[in-house]
Amino acid sequence: MLELTASGDDGTTGLLGGGRVRKDDPRIEAFGTIDEASSALGLAKALSDDARVREVCEEVQRGLYALGAELGTNPKSRKTFAKVSAKDVRRLEIVTAELEDAVTMPEGFVLPGSTPASGALDLARAIVRRAERRTLALQGLGGVTNPQVLRWLNRLSLVLFVLARYEENRAGQAARAART
Repeated sequence: MLELTASGDDGTTGLLGGGRVRKDDPRIEAFGTIDEASSALGLAKALSDDARVREVCEEVQRGLYALGAELGTNPKSRKTFAKVSAKDVRRLEIVTAELEDAVTMPEGFVLPGSTPASGALDLARAIVRRAERRTLALQGLGGVTNPQVLRWLNRLSLVLFVLARYEENRAGQAARAART
């Protein structure tokens, strides 16, 4: 196992489908941030005792894994891996609508952390927003050609916002408003 990771000692990492790039390459920044979001969702999933929250977290983690593979693939091999589709975007819209029907949404900005799980969900949402910015930068460099990728990330941040409010409502906690 050490041999697998030792290949990155020179500051490079491998792409799916072959090839190596620097670890600070915009592609690595984008899918590394997606990996961070998945880890934050894993924490939220572990902290929540609600089956629906855990189900949505896992579904989203699987989507993030697929997106990370799409972004982390050598452009010459991109056709080999599944791409984020309009159907995937629509699925997030459906999940958002289902959750919104079950939640009283707060007005204004929310101060994260009413419950441990909602705090982790809000952390995941913030990381997804950063992933969206990193992916937009990568798109500007020609590294993202699938228009559904940014749409999916944008919808995902809303899913996570609403899921955090769902978690708070389910736990009997009201979202705390940020004072401005």
